[in-house]
Amino acid sequence: MEQETQTFDHTLDQTPELTVSDPPPLEIEPQAAEPEVPAGEPEVRSSPSGPKDTRKKWFVIHTYSGYENKVKANLERRIHSMNMQDKIFRVLVPMEDEVEFKDGKRKITPKKVFPGYVLVEMDMDDASWYVVRNTSGVTGFVGSPGSGEKPVPLQDKEVKTILKQMGIETPKLKIDFKKGDRVKVTSGPFFDFTGIVDEIQPEKEKVRALISIFGRETPVELEFYQIEKV
Repeated sequence: MEQETQTFDHTLDQTPELTVSDPPPLEIEPQAAEPEVPAGEPEVRSSPSGPKDTRKKWFVIHTYSGYENKVKANLERRIHSMNMQDKIFRVLVPMEDEVEFKDGKRKITPKKVFPGYVLVEMDMDDASWYVVRNTSGVTGFVGSPGSGEKPVPLQDKEVKTILKQMGIETPKLKIDFKKGDRVKVTSGPFFDFTGIVDEIQPEKEKVRALISIFGRETPVELEFYQIEKV
């Protein structure tokens, strides 16, 4: 599996035209914390259907330039034929509309944002890795730290930028609590503790709750799926 070296964020701002058959190097930045988001109540609120599915991550595979759609079709066929729908969820070839003016006429042409690359949303394990890696036309995963190691997924901010560019919205997690509500921690080191919601961070899908520890209210940051309203 080849390791890729060019910065992925740079590609978001500048889409090169490739004339060679092999894709350019691409480097995926390691997961990093996102900046603080001002407190506020999410627009959509209802009972959650269950814990957040943290298995789903976006990965980048590379292929020969011009074969992106063929690889997408090949992989989607393998997903269905091998019953991997619960492991490999979406396959995307990032596209954007390019506007040209020719002979005084406005022409819109779809262009590939990252020639030679395909995005896959999947639950990465040995089985799903094997299905993707051995799909006809796939030359490897981007961001693998070494031989035998699993590749590094895209950061959430990178995925949101790409999906927004394609006109695809990322699904929002629905919750049924607001600031001031009493909640119970259902998982993690503070399991079974109760506290008061002090701040909601919708973009990060986290809350800050004031939990009583040794008689003192202590602010603790928790994932949406780690708490439930009481």
